[in-house]
Amino acid sequence: MRFPAFNPLVPKIQIRDLHKRFDGAPLNALEHINLDIAHNEFVTFVGASGCGKSTLLRTIGGLETHTSGELLVDGRPVTGPDIDRAMVFQHYSLYPWMSVMENIKFCRQLSAHRKDLTSAQVEAASGRADALLRLMGLQASANAWPNQLSGGMQQRVAIARALMGRPGILLMDEPFGALDAQTREVMHDLIRHVHRLERATIVFVTHDVEEAIYLGGRVVLMAPRPGRIDTVYDVPFGDQRDQDLKHAPEFLRLKREILERIRETSGMKTDLEQLQRLSGLTAETV
Repeated sequence: MRFPAFNPLVPKIQIRDLHKRFDGAPLNALEHINLDIAHNEFVTFVGASGCGKSTLLRTIGGLETHTSGELLVDGRPVTGPDIDRAMVFQHYSLYPWMSVMENIKFCRQLSAHRKDLTSAQVEAASGRADALLRLMGLQASANAWPNQLSGGMQQRVAIARALMGRPGILLMDEPFGALDAQTREVMHDLIRHVHRLERATIVFVTHDVEEAIYLGGRVVLMAPRPGRIDTVYDVPFGDQRDQDLKHAPEFLRLKREILERIRETSGMKTDLEQLQRLSGLTAETV
């Protein structure tokens, strides 16, 4: 058995007093991080630049090591990357010499995914690739090369590739940041649909507060210098959401509250107040 038996009483991810300092840095990149993330939860992270969102995501993924504290996935310490944790980056990172279908199937070539596979499991994996191709609406592009696809289509391929190995955790680092507004809306509804079907735990980093609220069941706001968790917001809108929700008064109130807190924790509010006072003095002088 590859992973421990599912236990709903144990969080999928447990973070206890986690610290991270890069060599030579004057401050911790992460400090006193404490958070539980449940099985099948969709959690989004927001905050000003430099607050450690991506560093924390990479640490959960095993791509960074933490300096002290405890980080557990399924009750086991994270000591490096694992096939139960898949990562989707802002830049699509597709293999240009492989077709769409070959990119999606790539993880099946890795020894960690091929160990002790039966012929029936190999056949099932091929069927899963076809299913993911359909789920992402890429059937007509199965044999296309990445440079023949739009940005949104390339990101759909990257998400399908990440899901191919049935990871328990999907880590997403600003995956829609390079897309235009209309394509982002399509991707928002797609990833929520994927979450309902795949039932993976999703940890999603973004600078877009609207995106964070629309996608997440909780929004974790991080503050910089040092990177730390400032506030955790429960999102009260249930699982059934559509784009009209983004214009609802309660949605806009929560968005304003989070944006205001980001300004306060980053020092941006103070900077704006100083700029306004300076503008007023300049106007009086003139």
